[in-house]
Amino acid sequence: MQEYFSSLAENFIKSMPNILTAILILVISYYAGVILGRFLRGVLVRQNAEPGVTHLLSRTIKWTIIIFGLIAALQRFFNVTAFLTGVGIIGFTIGFALQNIMQNFVSGIILLVQQPFRVGHVVGIAGYDGTVLKIGLRTTEMKTHDGRIIFLPNADVLSQPIINYTRAQQRRVEIPIGVAYDSNPDKVRDVILKEIKTVVGYVDEPAPLVLFHNFGDSSIDLKVLFWVDTSLTPPPVAMDSALTKIKQAFEKAKIEIPYPVQVQMTRTKKK
Repeated sequence: MQEYFSSLAENFIKSMPNILTAILILVISYYAGVILGRFLRGVLVRQNAEPGVTHLLSRTIKWTIIIFGLIAALQRFFNVTAFLTGVGIIGFTIGFALQNIMQNFVSGIILLVQQPFRVGHVVGIAGYDGTVLKIGLRTTEMKTHDGRIIFLPNADVLSQPIINYTRAQQRRVEIPIGVAYDSNPDKVRDVILKEIKTVVGYVDEPAPLVLFHNFGDSSIDLKVLFWVDTSLTPPPVAMDSALTKIKQAFEKAKIEIPYPVQVQMTRTKKK
């Protein structure tokens, strides 16, 4: 019995360096997991991520680091390679079966970290324009301008060009107009420039342009280009306002916006 306890004590003393190293690894991995988890939580909170997603991701990174620390600590006492190989095979099988879900999950994390858009931003993704309602771990929820609710897989969102209208502080408005051939180009340009400068949200830089570009069948065609501050006026509203003002100004200045020749002939025949 004495020899047994002596052998046990001797083995324990020999194992002390491994035990202390394993304890140190566990302590370091635990605090590293806690610190990185809190850091990630802070980043996601500042980016207005969903509370549930924030909690899940912060807990995931915390326990991932702790588990790796536990494996490293156990490696001090026995070879865990065979065990990890078995776990890896099972994980590969499950991952292959759930590859689409995992792809969307990873894409969701990338979207939350890179933050190409936030909840409430107006964006264009995969041919849909609307407001972002929710950024989940599997899908991004949008409400389109016509009221539809769209759920886009995060993998598709990440692989598509993303247009963030909200972040564009200034947008260009383009209006095509046609005037009669007997119109004075300088007068037309002056009238248009005067009116668009009264549009709410109009900005001086870049400078507005009125460009004549084509001799149409019944009109001289031109384009009106000007920029607006999107925080003051959405581009469609600015276009509506500009068209209304230009139409009224043309009527006062006796500048004709002609009908197409075919329409004029039809109207003449009816008379």
